[in-house]
Amino acid sequence: MSSTGILYVVATPIGNLEDVTLRALRVLREADLVAAEDTRAAQVLLERHGISGKKIVSCFEGNEASRAEDLVARVLGGETVALVSEAGTPGVSDPGERVVARAIAAGARVEVIPGPSAAVMALVASGLPTDAFYFAGFPPRTEGARREAFGRLRALPATLIVYEAPGRAAATLADLAAALGGSRRAALARELTKMYEEVVRGTLDELAARYAETPPRGEVTLVVEGAREGEAEEAIDVEAEIRKRLAAGEGPKEIAAALALATGKPRRQLYQLALALRPRDPSGS
Repeated sequence: MSSTGILYVVATPIGNLEDVTLRALRVLREADLVAAEDTRAAQVLLERHGISGKKIVSCFEGNEASRAEDLVARVLGGETVALVSEAGTPGVSDPGERVVARAIAAGARVEVIPGPSAAVMALVASGLPTDAFYFAGFPPRTEGARREAFGRLRALPATLIVYEAPGRAAATLADLAAALGGSRRAALARELTKMYEEVVRGTLDELAARYAETPPRGEVTLVVEGAREGEAEEAIDVEAEIRKRLAAGEGPKEIAAALALATGKPRRQLYQLALALRPRDPSGS
């Protein structure tokens, strides 16, 4: 046991178990305790690299808040704790953020051991610009919230990276196409570093159509072209747009749904504005 404890945040392979750094293996070998999102996955990794007899405890979404207290107490008591997620870096769309925040707040020493990243790998493989990118993580599951979230990214001049479950990939691609424009270049990367690794490139419309009937298999990362030159400056005059649509005969609900997608503004807020701007009945009824 070291005189001063350390919380190591250890990135682990996202598929291929050979994709682990020598430093990560040393830390895992020397740690007093391994805290893992999936204890079975951690055990498989350790055994694959000849590390045996290691104490492993669970630290997943359901128990992270309470587990953080124990892990930080151990570090403050002089133990070395290695925190790992099921794949990739803890805290990035995986449990770990609360443990790290609690450790920092308590004044504990924290070191991050870098490693594989599905987001960066998919970005490079997509062939899209890499000079500026925005990691959006997993989008909201409900259609309305997801569309509003994508609408807020419409004018962002950076390549977008989104994680998604295979069963929701088609719907998310369709929502991205509706919010950002179907002609945006994109790529769907799946099963990265694994046997059936695949990167499919095309426009958002093309990818949405491809996966509409047959969802992709395995872990999915979506990469989408950012706003093109000039798009970032295009701002919608919401009030003017609502007035124009009302004059054309559209109803407040229809207008709110369309503008939530185009602007990323909350649908309820747009609906209330449309109601307020709707011409009053001359009869007063």
